Amino acid sequence: MPIPDFITELRTMVGHHRLWLPGVSAVVTDDDGRVLLERRSDNGRWTIPSGILEPGEQPAEGILREITEETGVTARVEELVEVHSEEPVTYANGDVCQFLNLLYRCRHVSGEARVADDESLEVGWFRPEALPAMTAYQLERIERVLGPSGG
Repeated sequence: MPIPDFITELRTMVGHHRLWLPGVSAVVTDDDGRVLLERRSDNGRWTIPSGILEPGEQPAEGILREITEETGVTARVEELVEVHSEEPVTYANGDVCQFLNLLYRCRHVSGEARVADDESLEVGWFRPEALPAMTAYQLERIERVLGPSGG
C-alpha cells in the first residue's frame, strides 16, 4: 500500500511514534444486494473499501474517492453508520498508527468492479450469505451496515 505523501513528511518529524489518523471505510451494495469487496495486495485479505483521508478532505468525499480509486466503482453515500476508534497498529517497519474510522453505507451508481490500482489483487461483488473468508472485524462491519440478515 502506498504511503500518502503527507504521512511520509510527518514521519520525518515524528519517527515511528503513533500517528492519529482519520480513516474511512464503506459497505457498498448494488441493486442486487451484493457487497463490494477487494482483496488487499499487502496482506491478501478480503476487505471492504477503505483508506486514509487527505488533509482537509471531507470524509464522505474521501470514501467516494477511495472506492473509485481502488475498485473502479462510482458510489453515493447513503449514511454514516459508525465512528470508531480502532486499536493501534504497528507495521513491519515499526511505524505505529491509530485510526479514527468513519464507516459509511454506500450504493453503487455506475462502473464495473475491477482492480483499479496496486492496492488490490482482486475486486468483486459478493452475496452477503456467500462472502469470502474475512476477518471477524470485517464481517462485523458488514453486519453493522446490513444488519444480521444481510440486508
